[in-house]
Amino acid sequence: MQIYCKVTRGNHVESQHLIYAVAVNEGGKIIFSTGDPDYQTCIRSSLKPFQAAASVHAGAVKSSGFTDEELALMCASHNGEEIHVKTAKSMMNKLGFSKDHYECGIHAPYDKESKIALLHKKKDYSPFDNNCSGKHAGMLALAKHLGVKPAGYTNCDHPVQKTIFDLLRIYSGQNEIVTAIDGCSAPTLFMSLHGIALLFQKLASGQYPELEEVYQAMAHHPYLVAGRNRFDTDFIKVMTGKAITKVGGEAVRGVAFRNKNGETFGLALKVLDGNQRANPVATMAVLDHLKFIEEEDLAGLKDYRNPKLFNLRKIQTGNISAHFEN
Repeated sequence: MQIYCKVTRGNHVESQHLIYAVAVNEGGKIIFSTGDPDYQTCIRSSLKPFQAAASVHAGAVKSSGFTDEELALMCASHNGEEIHVKTAKSMMNKLGFSKDHYECGIHAPYDKESKIALLHKKKDYSPFDNNCSGKHAGMLALAKHLGVKPAGYTNCDHPVQKTIFDLLRIYSGQNEIVTAIDGCSAPTLFMSLHGIALLFQKLASGQYPELEEVYQAMAHHPYLVAGRNRFDTDFIKVMTGKAITKVGGEAVRGVAFRNKNGETFGLALKVLDGNQRANPVATMAVLDHLKFIEEEDLAGLKDYRNPKLFNLRKIQTGNISAHFEN
């Protein structure tokens, strides 16, 4: 079976995206797979909850006085809205650091309104606007807690990254970790989709105190995880603690899920061509196929199931839909 997200123009298919997905249960057994479960991909920002967990596990979050909102931002690929920037600045103030300590680089806010507001005020973009500013504040907190110099904290041989990798080896069961450089300059990993699904099952499992702390922070503060008109935020909000999700670059995604019976599952998904427009549509289709999501929750996320496409005059030109094909 294959999953395709088809993009129509009028009544005809104009483009389509191939989806690979893997779901595992709490025993680590694959309960659903389409495509190759051993397909190797970069986990990108879907790694953020686990990078944040390393700072929790080491005691850096507590020693820095970070709130649950600030922990949620550590897991975020945020919009750069006022609430996100304000939270990142609060974290750096608590650390006694400034924007000059950041090694994530600078880009405009993802959120269009926030970007326009800065332009109107003639303010320059800053590292606080970077979607990864929360993650990097968490890494700087870990550097301070470890008593090491923060400079170079994004390098693989820095104690911050070594601490993160040590915990990731425990979570993944892999001694050999293949790293690459993410868009924000921090290391990220290449893993199989099966491996990513296993990570997200552990995030849902409740068996790791640091991961449970991360799960609860994301579940209770979904707006800090992404922001306005973002699937991650809307999904986590609608699911009310039953599931959390984290997107990554090039259209990878992980979902941690808890059902009514207390069972926990992990899902990993990849749009093979890297196009994010198919990502929420495919995620909703797989969760619905697995009966992981109830009708009232599906209704709350209806705009992501079969999104309509419009041109500049607001005339509908087509839509995006997911299809399971043998």
